[in-house]
Amino acid sequence: MNIIVCCKQVIDPEAPPASFRIDTSANKVVPPAGVPPVISPFDEQAVEAALRVKDAQGGKITVITLGTSLLRDVVKKPLSMGADELVLLEDGAFTEGDSWSTAYALAMAIKKIGQYDLIFCGRQAADWDAGQVGSGIAEILGLPSVTVAKKVDITDGKARVERVTADGYEVVEVSLPALITVSNELGEARYPTIKGIMAAKRKEPVVWKPADIGVAPAQLGAAGRRSKLLKLFQPVYEGKCEIVGGETVEEAAVSLALKLREAKIL
Repeated sequence: MNIIVCCKQVIDPEAPPASFRIDTSANKVVPPAGVPPVISPFDEQAVEAALRVKDAQGGKITVITLGTSLLRDVVKKPLSMGADELVLLEDGAFTEGDSWSTAYALAMAIKKIGQYDLIFCGRQAADWDAGQVGSGIAEILGLPSVTVAKKVDITDGKARVERVTADGYEVVEVSLPALITVSNELGEARYPTIKGIMAAKRKEPVVWKPADIGVAPAQLGAAGRRSKLLKLFQPVYEGKCEIVGGETVEEAAVSLALKLREAKIL
């Protein structure tokens, strides 16, 4: 089995909420100081899904990551978990893209890799939560796709996928090659071993620029966007509190009941 997993370096979603800042004039998130980025948790589960298939079927796992200022200790985590190769689409032309231009770049990189039976993505990235890139890659490559998978089994050139629904799950069978997005219901991703961490340190990623995947910069990143971000802001939550008192507990209860009736809660 030749498996490709798409991963993304993101701001740590577990960082304290107070550390997040928005540059409203530039419509950008300001990375919190002192908080290192991480691999998007859904993407870690996609790596875990690929490793489970490899454990059962054998094969090779190639991880693709897109962005700039990619920290090697962060993006090498899939290697320390057990993936075999890491490809970085690392260039300024890839930045500030939307779901379309990101999916297009990843699809062209997958075309360059050439041989693949399965492509795994997280169900959505932990920063923008759009959940569109995986399906976009499948559309561009002309592949069948199954979203929000909780279990994947491979038999006789087909993937049997348990797909999460609002009230349970459904079982879908799809012919390979195919793209599958993985949900958190798959279970926790395995921890890297010491042996895996040491092996990952020795492996150098392959770095590709736009020319390496045969794409003009005008088709990528901000230049290749098909949507426009109009406004990015942090919502403001306000609440009001009124203390209801009385000379006795009974009077306080009556006053509270009257206030609740005035507010049409009772």
